[in-house]
Amino acid sequence: MAKFSYKARKTGGELATGVLEAPDASTVAQILAGRSYTPIEITENSSEKTTELSQISFFTPQITLDDLVIFSRQMYSLAKSGIPILRAVRGLADTNGSKRMAMALDDVADQLERGRTLSSALNKHHHTFGRLFVSIVHVGENTGKLDDAFLQLSFYLEREQETRKQIKAATRYPMFVLIAIVIAMVIMNIVVVPIFADMFLSFGAELPLMTRILLSTSNFFITKWPFLLVGIALITYLVIRYLRTENGRYKWDRTKLKLPVVGSIFERTLLGRFARSFSMMLVSGVPLTSALNLVAEAVNNAFMSDSILSMRKNIEKGESLSRVASSSKLFTPLVLQMINVGEETGRVDELLSEVAEFYEREVDYDLKSLTSKIEPILISIVAGMVLILALGIFTPMWDMMGAIKG
Repeated sequence: MAKFSYKARKTGGELATGVLEAPDASTVAQILAGRSYTPIEITENSSEKTTELSQISFFTPQITLDDLVIFSRQMYSLAKSGIPILRAVRGLADTNGSKRMAMALDDVADQLERGRTLSSALNKHHHTFGRLFVSIVHVGENTGKLDDAFLQLSFYLEREQETRKQIKAATRYPMFVLIAIVIAMVIMNIVVVPIFADMFLSFGAELPLMTRILLSTSNFFITKWPFLLVGIALITYLVIRYLRTENGRYKWDRTKLKLPVVGSIFERTLLGRFARSFSMMLVSGVPLTSALNLVAEAVNNAFMSDSILSMRKNIEKGESLSRVASSSKLFTPLVLQMINVGEETGRVDELLSEVAEFYEREVDYDLKSLTSKIEPILISIVAGMVLILALGIFTPMWDMMGAIKG
């Protein structure tokens, strides 16, 4: 609850001041009237909120998927136990380890005290919870199954969390190798090549093409490094700015699905996310077209979102789910058969859950074998570096040794 400072007149005309804790100013006025006080001025104390905001800085950790999983699990347990929602949210706000999450929940509790529903209070923080999260909570409120709604959300978020962890684990080794290669190239051009350059120039002989390229590259690294840094920073800025545009994000999201080796993994991950979230929405009782709208946001891919929204438009025209799924060209024939059977039997949500598990199993297998697929590419890159170094440095040395012996 917020704290309010007040000024009021007693029945005898004396001035009274103080601080009261209440949900809003009207409640404070009612409390003062019950004491036979006539309110003159009621103001909310914002010092505590200002203190909390001052503790939030750029370095304060953002709200993560882990925080949302924990919140969903805790809310499921508290709602199932019959604890009032306001009391549950307020308690989680007081005990939450994340400062940003605690402040968001504290604001949600304030909104609940003012009479708003949980879903509308969460929607004020849609950047944190997401529209899909809010919609499931809204359906749970209307059906009286809020605990089931949070249970479904916890399962969905835990699966999403597991997929992200698997992707990070699979890409950790390739990223480490690529970073090591970049560091090796910088050290070679700044430290190693200049040593041999002085030796080659002292002989005054004509150098092979690869050696001249190496020496020119090294000289550029040493003498033009400020321009190199500015160029890299400018290119990075322009690329990021372009990717933040609607057209840039759409093209990049479409390109990601066509990348060699990892493109198919991205695609099946998104399709698994689509099927899982779509199934969850249908189980919760969200209308089909509304569910597709929310799922288009949940996949977090502009290209696939556009395809899903096209499916929704065709359904609104009267076409069946199986037909629009087939025309989208997003799914494999096996998955299309499962959707068709689900539509015929009225078990679309169950079959979509099976589709999600099908894609998730494939992604698990692909991620486990990703390192073995990428290793030959990394070995080829390292071998190419060694070959360039050998041709550029050792070839002129062999020529010089031959000239000396001759």
